[in-house]
Amino acid sequence: MTASVLSGKPLAKLIQEQATAQAAALAEEGSRPTLAVVVATEDSSTHWYVRSIERAAENAGIGCRIIDVGHDATEQVLIAVLKDLSAEPSVNGIILQTPLPPGVKTQELVKHIAPEKDIDGANPVSLGLLAVGERAFAPATARAVVEMLDHFEIPVAGRNVVVVGRSTVVGKPLSLLLLQKDATTTVCHSKSGPLGKYTKAADVVVVAAGRTGLLTGTDVSEHSVVIDVGTNVLSDGSLAGDVDESSVRPVAAALTPVPGGVGSVTTALLLLHTSEAAREQFRAARKPVLTQ
Repeated sequence: MTASVLSGKPLAKLIQEQATAQAAALAEEGSRPTLAVVVATEDSSTHWYVRSIERAAENAGIGCRIIDVGHDATEQVLIAVLKDLSAEPSVNGIILQTPLPPGVKTQELVKHIAPEKDIDGANPVSLGLLAVGERAFAPATARAVVEMLDHFEIPVAGRNVVVVGRSTVVGKPLSLLLLQKDATTTVCHSKSGPLGKYTKAADVVVVAAGRTGLLTGTDVSEHSVVIDVGTNVLSDGSLAGDVDESSVRPVAAALTPVPGGVGSVTTALLLLHTSEAAREQFRAARKPVLTQ
């Protein structure tokens, strides 16, 4: 048996079309959605990714501002930039791109992204709202996993789902989204011991640990659906996931590729979140203020 390939590209195209339609409708009302991406690194792969977001945004009719503050920017400079963007009416969505300069802590910065513009669910307020089931933007990668499962009609209600990785970017918010869909969710991490103890019995395995080849064929069973969230840059510049594809593909029932899987859906969702944020902000700005 060879695992079915769950490509994210068709779903990404559908989501991007939805974002484009929303952006066009807003443009007719005189409001063009605009995304701001804050960059503070010289990392070439990061700049490549940011350029890909910029191209995708322009194709969807969404403005994209790249604010490169330099690889030696201080925490104070970055906070000031995020506060200014949060207060800027023409900016509807904000992404703080990682990695950041040495010594600068992500969690200290994301607090200064206005929740209504926090399209990648980075602010702790967004995660808190997500935890209690209130409206908030989930981190795009976490939502991308759920959208992939829905798109391929892979049920999770009442099924065992194992998430490998507990980051605030993927693992933790994804576990919350899966619980909302009635999955029986287990989160594994570096202290969990051998992965196979948990993953071999899982119906769905999501790997988001940032370690090349972490999940192998001995860790899955013939009924496993494996979602690979990893995007690890190899020495030759190519991308690899967290799954050892050569050993998992002959065993698992289905597997997402890297690249071409979750990542493409993530980018499309960032655009959709931007257009949704713009729509809500535009409506709020037009809402009449009641006076006594």
